[in-house]
Amino acid sequence: MVQAKTWILTKHFEGFPKDSNFKLKVEELPEPKDGEVLLEAVFVSVDPYMRTFSKFSMKEGDVMIGAQVAKVIQSNNPSFSVGTHVVASCGWRTHTVCDGTGLFPVTPDWPQDVSLSLALGAIGMPGLTALYGIEEVLGLQKGETLLVNAAAGAVGSVVGQIAKIKGCKVVGSAGSDAKVAYVKELGFDKVFNYKTVGSLEEALKKASPEGYDCYFDNVGGPFSAVALQQMKNFGRIAVCGSISVYNDTTPQTGPYPYLTMIFKQIKMEGFLQSRWEHKHPESLKRLMGWLKEGKLKSREHMTKGFENMPAAFMGMLKGENTGKAVVAI
Repeated sequence: MVQAKTWILTKHFEGFPKDSNFKLKVEELPEPKDGEVLLEAVFVSVDPYMRTFSKFSMKEGDVMIGAQVAKVIQSNNPSFSVGTHVVASCGWRTHTVCDGTGLFPVTPDWPQDVSLSLALGAIGMPGLTALYGIEEVLGLQKGETLLVNAAAGAVGSVVGQIAKIKGCKVVGSAGSDAKVAYVKELGFDKVFNYKTVGSLEEALKKASPEGYDCYFDNVGGPFSAVALQQMKNFGRIAVCGSISVYNDTTPQTGPYPYLTMIFKQIKMEGFLQSRWEHKHPESLKRLMGWLKEGKLKSREHMTKGFENMPAAFMGMLKGENTGKAVVAI
């Protein structure tokens, strides 16, 4: 019998998450039956979406949602041999018995010098989110100007790099001087610290006086209300996240930008990367190709120890991470 450690949601979040929202439990797992496998977590992801999705997709007492890179340590399923690695939506748990449904094998040609944790980051869901937001939603074209906020995060950092690969001008915002320095290292044309600029409107105008063709929004809230006014005619906005409102206890209100959207004929579209799941294999190959060519760089904020899952999650929501936040088990 294998014991699995799990983190459960004891109470739905009200405002910013607290330690009391989580409880560490241990459960005995049965032996895998025919067609089943036993997985052992290697890396577990913490992502902003968990804060808001938990409200709609979880009950109190459920294991916290999330993805992990896991190793197959027992197998009665011919599709998954012992020793192989998979990306699995098992949540915050060290071990899982499952029938193989929803498991995505890490490609056998994964380079030995690339950490498997990147399958949760630039060569995983965040990278796919960046790619599809740029190509499928925005239709970004060479020579255009793109604005992306949370530019030092798991998604934003990839967004800017892909835009540069496509020959675009990229403006990014981040929440600390250290993050600004990192984003500049990635090759963004202009970067500013939104927390220290006197006027966000002036900072956006200074970075791109002619305005913005495309805006990849990870933040929402007041930032986006200001950014929308800087869009060019026929501008396009990809709404990926709204982390500025995830922990609000009272919904934010206004301003309401509909006249600007009408007169400038702006297109705004929300999206989830799962819409293009049929493209994932080829898209992951493209992302890995850029990584191996040195065109795509990735930084991780690694926390060690399954017992630190809640702290890693809350730290990520506070913006303590530069790049992808991951927990090494």
